[in-house]
Order: sequence, then C-alpha cells, then structure tokens
Amino acid sequence: MKATSKYIAAAVLLCLSAGPVKAQKTSLSKEYLKRAETIYHTIWKNYRVHEYKLFSEHFPSNGKGSLTYFQEGAVSEKEVSYLWPYSGMFAATNMLIGTPGQRKEYLPFLDSLVTGIEQYRDTTRKPVGYQAYPARFEKVDRYYDDNGLVCIDYMESYKNTRNPIYVARAREVFEFILSGWDDKLGGGVTWLEGHRDQKPACSNGMAALSALKIYEATKDPYYLEWGTRFYTWMHDNLRDSAGVYANDKKMDGTVNPTYYTYNSGSMLEASVLLYRFTGDQKYLDEARIIAAGAFNRFSTPKPGGGREFAVDLPWFTTVLFRGYESLYEIDSDYRYLAAIEEKLNDAWKHGRDQYGLVTYNWSSSPEEIAKPKWLLNEACVAELYARLSNLHRKKERS
Repeated sequence: MKATSKYIAAAVLLCLSAGPVKAQKTSLSKEYLKRAETIYHTIWKNYRVHEYKLFSEHFPSNGKGSLTYFQEGAVSEKEVSYLWPYSGMFAATNMLIGTPGQRKEYLPFLDSLVTGIEQYRDTTRKPVGYQAYPARFEKVDRYYDDNGLVCIDYMESYKNTRNPIYVARAREVFEFILSGWDDKLGGGVTWLEGHRDQKPACSNGMAALSALKIYEATKDPYYLEWGTRFYTWMHDNLRDSAGVYANDKKMDGTVNPTYYTYNSGSMLEASVLLYRFTGDQKYLDEARIIAAGAFNRFSTPKPGGGREFAVDLPWFTTVLFRGYESLYEIDSDYRYLAAIEEKLNDAWKHGRDQYGLVTYNWSSSPEEIAKPKWLLNEACVAELYARLSNLHRKKERS
C-alpha cells in the first residue's frame, strides 16, 4: 500500500509540473457530420413513400399543398414529389458517400435513389429525358434544368462508385438538353421542352456544369466544347456589371432583372472548372468577380461590422456554396463559406420544428417553424452539413 501511494503521489506531481490540462477541442467536422446524418435520416423516416420507393413533397402534408415552380403556374401537390426535390436527396446521398468513413453505410441509399430517379425517365419521347413527375403516373413536361441536375447527380455518383452506367445515363441526359439548343438569342436552351418564351440561367448554367462534369470524368473534348459554349452564352447574355447573373432573357432580348443565388453559383463553379481544365487565368479572374459580386448582392451589412448572408431559398444557397467551395480549394479564402455556415448554424439552433426540420428561409419565426417543410429545403441541409464536415476535417488536420 505504501509503495502504491508513493507511485500515485509521483504521478500527481508529474501532472502538476506539466501545467494545466487543456480542454479537448470540439471537432466541428464530427458535429457537422452528426447533423447531416440526423436530418438525412429524419427525411428518410418522414418523407419516404414506401409504396413507390419515392418521397413526398412536404412533411407534414395533407396532400393539398400548392406548388409554384412550373411553367403553367401553381399545381397541386401529388402522391410523391416532383423531380427537382427528389434530386436534392440524390445530391445529399452522394455527399454523404464521399464523406470519409460513410461510404459503406450510404451506398445502399444510392442504389435506392438511382432506382427511384429512373421512375422519372421518359422513353416515349425522343431523345430520352427525365420528366418532372414519375412516368408511371402520367405524362408531363420535361425541364432542361431538371435534366441538368440529373446529369450532375449521375456524374457525382460515378465519382463515388466508378460505375460506367452512370456516365452512360449522364451522356444520354446531356443529349436531351442539347435538343433544346437553338440559334435564337445567339444560342442557349429554354426552360422546358416545347416552350420558346425565355432562355433562363437555371437551364443554361446547369447545362454548362453538366458538360464540364462529364468532361472531368471522360476527358472527351466534345463536353469541354459544349461546357464552354453554354458558359459563354451565359456570360454574354445574363451577366451584369458586377458579375452576378440575372434570371433569364426573354425572346425579345429583354433581360429579367431578378437575381437568385444559384444562378451565380452554377457559373462560379463552372468558372473554376474551366480554369482547372484549361489553365486560362481569365476563368479564375471571373470566378473571383462572381464570388465577390454575389456576396455583395446576397448579404447585408451587420451593425457591428461584417456582412450577414441573406437566404433566398436554401437549395439556391447550396448551389452558391458549391461554387464558393470550389473557389476555396484554389484561394483558401473561407470568408464566403463562413457567412453561409454561420447562417445555417443559426437556423439549426433557432429555426427547427418539433421534428428537427429547418424553416424554408432559415428564419426563427414561429409562423415559419409551424409550416410543413419542403423536401428540397431539408435535403440540402444534409448536403451542406456533409460539405462543412469535410471542409472542417481538412482544416482540423492541417
């Protein structure tokens, strides 16, 4: 006993001589991964329509919601979600698979997502493309921006799995997008098949990214050429003097001066990709202009200094975040990402409902917290936190 006491005393003296014990540093990467997984599985539990292996548009939902993101105006909510919000879950799944240590868990979810998205694939019209609602239910419009998202999702899936069928699907989707290209207004595609009233940033920006992501995987110059053509059309037709992208150009040449974060976000990421692929400094210079211009437009001054990011739609903001992330990999300037991170963390703390779902505009308003939540807005929170987890993992190890 005396010998044991002597050893204990010696150990205590050794610890004291070493100075105060430092508190363990909180790992943001682990916390953000936990949040990504929490909301992802909450979505899977509450939105999953098991009969069709798809998702509902909202939760909670009485099936009477009105959806306003279509050419013909508002339409009623249906049995399952439309393609756009479904794509949000596809993107979130790809990000979780790409997160270190998560691949094995989320690959089965990817298999399910691929099976589900193929229900939107329409083979009755040529070229083959993805329609806005599952083909098993009815025949509906096919939007070029939706198809751009499918193409991007498939290329991200290829990056995660190296499954060649995903590249084949992406190529097929891109050919559908190209079927909408014409020489009016100097090129570009319209919003959806068969309607020639406008050429929007959403369709053409996503088309540029689609082509560039196929090129990244295949090194086929055909896709670099088309990615550059879509990029150039956007730059020449919808870019304002600050480098921010307007919503669309009407067929009479009038530009619609409405601005959303994602239109600049797609072009920011495309600029960085073109710089990486070509080495041309003009693309990196342009990326920096877009980054600063978008931040100035979509943020407001704080009373104590700095700027606060203003969310137009969470998924739109997520697309801009992707662009900022791609630039950060070159410039190591975290300020733009930090502003979105701060806003998202505030929403996580103050803007969630009883199910843990986040408000559509990341506000803490009790009225917004009480509303049903849209699938797209929740899926992108899972994607964002997975992205933030990966970013902070790298920072913690540097």
